[in-house]
Amino acid sequence: MAKILWKPGTMLYPVPAVLVTSHSNGNDNVFTVSWAGTVCTDPPMLSIAVRPERYSYQFIKNSGEFTVNVPAAGLARAVDYCGVKSGRDTDKFAAMKLTRERARHVKAPLIAECPVSIECRVSRVVELGSHHLFIANVLAVHAEESLIDKRGKFHIETAGLLCYNHGHYCTVSKPVGAFGFSVRRRKKK
Repeated sequence: MAKILWKPGTMLYPVPAVLVTSHSNGNDNVFTVSWAGTVCTDPPMLSIAVRPERYSYQFIKNSGEFTVNVPAAGLARAVDYCGVKSGRDTDKFAAMKLTRERARHVKAPLIAECPVSIECRVSRVVELGSHHLFIANVLAVHAEESLIDKRGKFHIETAGLLCYNHGHYCTVSKPVGAFGFSVRRRKKK
C-alpha cells in the first residue's frame, strides 16, 4: 500500500464524539468533545482535552467534575450543535431538547437520551498547548438497561454509537471480532 508523507497532525481517527456536561454556580452546560479516551483501568480513569477558551472549561476547572455522555447516532445533530454553539449565548439543552438527569456523585447532569453516561471527578489537569487535558476518576457509569444482558454482560456494540472521523460523524459499525479471537482455538464439530 503506497503512502504519502503528510504534515504532523492529529490523525488518530475515528474518535468518540461525546457530550460533556458541567455545572458551576447553578448553571449547567453541555458541549461536544471528540478528544476523549480511556487512560487507566484500575482505578478507572478517562480524559478529555478541552481548549481553555471554551465556556465549559472554567465550569470544569472550578467544580472539578463533569459527566461524559456517549451518544447514539440519532443524536448526531445535537452533538454537532453542541460543538459549534456556545453555552455563553445558548441553552443547548433546551435548543436540542436534551433531558437533564440527576447524577449520583456530581452536580453536572447526565443526558437521558444518551445510552451511556459516566460521572467523573478531575484528578489532574495537564496544560499541553492548545488544549488542556483533564484526567478524571470514573465515579459511576449509567447504562441503558437494554445494553446489559441477563448474565450482566455489557453489550455497548448494540447501541449504535456515534464517532467523529476527520470532519465527519459516523456510526460505530458491527463487531468484526471479540478480544482474543485471533488466538482462540476453534471448537471441533
